[in-house]
Amino acid sequence: MSIQARATRVAALAHFVAAATPSDLPPAIRTKVARHTLDTLACGVAGAASQEAQAALDLILATEQRGDVPVWGTNEALSARSATLVNGIACHAFELDDTGGCDHSGAVVIPAALAAAAMADRPISGEEFLLAVTLGYDIARRVLEACGGYEPHNEAGWHSTATCGTFGAATAAARLLRLDAAGVAHALGHAASFSGGLWAFIHDGSQTKRIHAGRAAEGGLLAALLAHSGVSGPSNVFENVWGGFLATFAPSSSRPEALTVGLGESWRLERVSLKPYASCRGTHSAIDALGALLDRHKLAPDEVERIEVRLSLFLSDMCGGRDVATLPFAQMSLPYALAARLALGHAGLSAYSATDREDPRVAAAMQRVSLVVDPSIAADEEPFVRVLARDGRADDMRVEKALGSPANPVTDEAYFAKIRSLATMALDGAGTERLIDCVLSLWGQGDMRWLNETLRAKARPALFR
Repeated sequence: MSIQARATRVAALAHFVAAATPSDLPPAIRTKVARHTLDTLACGVAGAASQEAQAALDLILATEQRGDVPVWGTNEALSARSATLVNGIACHAFELDDTGGCDHSGAVVIPAALAAAAMADRPISGEEFLLAVTLGYDIARRVLEACGGYEPHNEAGWHSTATCGTFGAATAAARLLRLDAAGVAHALGHAASFSGGLWAFIHDGSQTKRIHAGRAAEGGLLAALLAHSGVSGPSNVFENVWGGFLATFAPSSSRPEALTVGLGESWRLERVSLKPYASCRGTHSAIDALGALLDRHKLAPDEVERIEVRLSLFLSDMCGGRDVATLPFAQMSLPYALAARLALGHAGLSAYSATDREDPRVAAAMQRVSLVVDPSIAADEEPFVRVLARDGRADDMRVEKALGSPANPVTDEAYFAKIRSLATMALDGAGTERLIDCVLSLWGQGDMRWLNETLRAKARPALFR
């Protein structure tokens, strides 16, 4: 295979991906990628209980034969591509997967990487696998930055997990398939054409958002497999040409130089956050602020008269809805997130069950939440939360770095509590502990292909509603 002789941006990225070695990763990134991998796998195991993942699994089982790649959290196995699709959907199904990459990088990159590993006819070391995952996070985020960043790409109607994540999945899979630089370039070229995903789901609480992660993961794997089979992909996808990715997806906001600035020096995984709450990341800072204000003044739920949130137009448009009839609607709702934190004391996954969404205490608390758009607050700035107590006390707060972000990490206790609570939705206690121990020791493993097997459950989990 060959690419055009002149250096393109795809060629530069491909050379970087093919030439990188595990020793290039600093210690902090080595630790972080293992923890994010475990977090994503726990989300995927739990997500096997989602309606979206189960519907996709049933559809595939009705139309094709079973395969050899496990569907996490179940006792089923499918072909590599189909398992990647279902596992990607499951990882993102409950809005607890990591964020701040492409945006939801783990849910896209890791299912594709594990499927590629499962297809290998040779040992794959833990360090080889984790390097591929790190590279996937890096390229996916760089593509989003080349689109101008999250806000302009979002405002144009694109869901970056789907549009940019495909490149991350292709990168990780291509690396594990041991493609050379030319092959990686072809995989990235294919990935550009497989990219897509619109924010139209936001208007009616549809479930399509979860499908995006699975489709991006599957598309990236397919892109790498096609390149591995000798099928060529375009080499000008990031150049200013008609039909190029940036010219098409970000014609007025693109910054193509972002693709290669600091390549191999600063790792985009550094900026990725772990999510403590089962809701859109846009709600997290306000949840933190409300919790801190309640604790500061020792306020019980019935002592709160009103909660006022001063926020950007961007955040209001994305998370200002109050319809919680569906799980996707509720998880995108800032008023609901704050009402759950006030009435139930938390915004974890159980707070988004149908039972809690219909809880009259939560409905009453939502009536006390008001949103005020402040034009002076930029799209990427966190909101201000003001609590007014019935006794006349009032206080406000803005949490600049939400809990779970690299600058405000969750404690080890909270991290492992999340992992165990999610994994045990489908695995037994011993299986959960085995998963934790195995993933966190991946750097010392000579062959990690057994990892898929640790994600098998004895049966399909009960549907989460």
